[in-house]
Amino acid sequence: MAASAEGFQDPPAEVLAAAAAASWLLASPARLHIMWVLAQGESDVSHLAARVGGALPAVSQHLSRLRRAGLVRSRRDGRRQVYYVDDREIVTVIHVMFGQLAARSAETLLHPGSRLAYATG
Repeated sequence: MAASAEGFQDPPAEVLAAAAAASWLLASPARLHIMWVLAQGESDVSHLAARVGGALPAVSQHLSRLRRAGLVRSRRDGRRQVYYVDDREIVTVIHVMFGQLAARSAETLLHPGSRLAYATG
C-alpha cells in the first residue's frame, strides 16, 4: 500500500471497489433523493414515492438496489415494509455531501463564473 504526499495510506482494492459501487448507486438523482429522505428517518415505499415524486414500482426497484448494496435496510411493520439507514456514517456522508453541494450552489448563484457552474452547466 502506497502513502501519499500527505502521509495517508492508499485504500485497499476491495475498499476502492466498494466505494466505486456505492458511488455508482448514488449517481442516480432518484436514489440520492431516497437516501436523503431515509437519512432523515424511516419510511415506507408509498411515502417515499410521494416524497421523491417517483412511481411506486420505480422506487421499489431503487430500494431493492440500495438494500442489496447494504446502504438501506428494511423491517416489517404489520403489512408494510419500512426502510431505513442504520449506519450513522452513511447518514453523515449524505448530510456532508448535500451540505457542501448546497453551499457551492449558493456560491454559484452569487458568482456565476465559479468551478461548480462549469461542472454542472
